[in-house]
Amino acid sequence: MASLKIKKGDTVKVIAGKDKDKEGKVLSVKDGKVIVEGVNMITKHAKPSMANQQGGIINKEAPIDASNVMLIHNGKAVRVGFKVEDGKKVRVAKGSNEVID
Repeated sequence: MASLKIKKGDTVKVIAGKDKDKEGKVLSVKDGKVIVEGVNMITKHAKPSMANQQGGIINKEAPIDASNVMLIHNGKAVRVGFKVEDGKKVRVAKGSNEVID
């Protein structure tokens, strides 16, 4: 699978879907989907268990496809590309050609 342009810990902006224009921090990335803090919230009904004695309704984030989020770099949403510098593959902001990490 091709490497994703979004990583855990990045700040992203949602560009499509019910939470369009919301921003948040990426909590996890897996199989082309990302979980963003405070975005795409769902309610889940949990039975009482040893870990959760009370049970009840839990609000949590659901995964969003990585194509529906855009990386925030220097306060702006940017497209991301890759470039090899000093033998390392690095992410680059497409418009300004700045190295992201």
